[in-house]
Amino acid sequence: MKFADFICVKAIKPDLASYDKEAVVTELVESLVSAGEIKAADKEDIIAAVMKREELGSTGIGRGVAVPHTKHPSVEKLVGTVGVSVDGVDFNSLDGEKVQLFFLLISPPERPGDHLRALENISRQLRDDTFCRFLKQSKTVDDINQLLEEADNNQFAS
Repeated sequence: MKFADFICVKAIKPDLASYDKEAVVTELVESLVSAGEIKAADKEDIIAAVMKREELGSTGIGRGVAVPHTKHPSVEKLVGTVGVSVDGVDFNSLDGEKVQLFFLLISPPERPGDHLRALENISRQLRDDTFCRFLKQSKTVDDINQLLEEADNNQFAS
């Protein structure tokens, strides 16, 4: 699975304004609503589902990266977006560091394989220090999208 299969380019946030976990999740979900990927009526329920997943254990996986995700019946296909926080956000990350890169995923409950393949793709790409460094330095949607395309074309995968 490639980033192009699930990342909504119109929802990418290169300059997250939020400074805490729930605000970041809200900002990313709202970007998917604005892009037309999620119905506005489902926004609060999806935010609550992502936060409930966070209670099970932080999706801050370390090295400045978090992958908040949930399964939700309101989506028909796997959808996601990327957010970058210049200053970083305390996300209760496994390594205790602030998070700068966020990959939000929402998938239909009946498609767990897609969900797992997307998580696997993200974690594989994020093991590449160059990819992470460039992503953290990205200032525009186009910069981020270009990096995702390069990753899809195996220009970073170790």
